[in-house]
Amino acid sequence: MSEFLPHRVVARRISVALMLCTAWIGQAAAETIASAYTSAAAKDCRTIGGKQEDDSSTETCPGKDGLILLVNEGDLRQTVSVGRNVRAAAKEPAAQTWFGPFNSAGNAVEWRLADGKPFAIIRRWQIADNDDQGSKGPKDKPMLVVTRLPPGPVCHVAYVDAAANSNANELARQAADQTARGFACGKDRVKIVGTRGRAVDLALPPN
Repeated sequence: MSEFLPHRVVARRISVALMLCTAWIGQAAAETIASAYTSAAAKDCRTIGGKQEDDSSTETCPGKDGLILLVNEGDLRQTVSVGRNVRAAAKEPAAQTWFGPFNSAGNAVEWRLADGKPFAIIRRWQIADNDDQGSKGPKDKPMLVVTRLPPGPVCHVAYVDAAANSNANELARQAADQTARGFACGKDRVKIVGTRGRAVDLALPPN
């Protein structure tokens, strides 16, 4: 009988491992992912220090779960960061991430939440295309930007060309849910999700 004992021990250990794995999968499956929305419109935000002579400005907008948005604008370009306060948000990589062409982010902010805790935001940006001129100047090209949130650094995770993908919103949510929490800012490259279009080409620096 004793010669078969190791096999039983191995089987028991495998059984325990399978039970733990099943429990972990069940816990992950039970996680509730949802969206909530806030506004970054001027009427819903607060300007810090007033408009500067060069038309640059800094605004804060209320977010979710005690987080705020920090919106910096200068030379017709914007950056958007997130933090518990202005100082924290200003230190994040997202606060230093500019697109080369003139650009602006939309007023609607979509927050992706896991069990009520935000882990990413999705913003719609308009990127000016100097090679496509209209009667009022360069035409804007739309792009969705997925940004990861604390804990950990705040940075861009994924870009989705909103004109090239009819399901851009769904793609952005999938990118947020699958990538944001495990994304290593400063190490991982921003992902281009779906069909690459003109907005993404404009947003990314030239090789």
